[in-house]
Amino acid sequence: MGPSGSGKSTFLNCLAGILTPTSGTVTFQGKVISSASDAQRSALRLRDFGFIFQDSMLIPELPARENVALPLRLTGVKTSDALDRADALLHHVGLGEHSHKLPAELSGGQAQRVAIARGLVHQPSVVFADEPTGALDQASGHQAMQLITLTLSHYGGALVLVTHDTKVARWCDRLVEIRDGFIHSDQTLSRHEEEN
Repeated sequence: MGPSGSGKSTFLNCLAGILTPTSGTVTFQGKVISSASDAQRSALRLRDFGFIFQDSMLIPELPARENVALPLRLTGVKTSDALDRADALLHHVGLGEHSHKLPAELSGGQAQRVAIARGLVHQPSVVFADEPTGALDQASGHQAMQLITLTLSHYGGALVLVTHDTKVARWCDRLVEIRDGFIHSDQTLSRHEEEN
């Protein structure tokens, strides 16, 4: 957590293996990923990490179900199986009837739920979420965080969340505050989703 420009997104991108840190190391499951090759980091991101961004970053030419199925298809899951899993998850997020719509035909909140489904469809070990509620109203943001945390708790995934919103931060078990590119504080939170 931290104000705009504090380095939150850069920190998240280093943890996810998108950027290489200028100092220190990033370790995941006992392996140093910060010194791994681009191909190794790409494979790790595809297999073990999910991503949810403030802007849904959906592929405009693909309908919702194909956007959600994409991570599965990239890992070699058969098209029909990937689409079945995508359809099930879209139904779970309340968008079953919108699965054939293109991103331009969806509201902002609907597009964000599609993006959340895409980030969770392959049950990644870690989901990196960069301001996932930033473009949503308070009620939609609450629903989005509930969806993310309940889905992750169902299969045991972890969430690394970047936000400047204290209400969103309360969904987490641990809060790391970043200011001017440095960790300012690191604390365990006792509040959980049921209090939000």
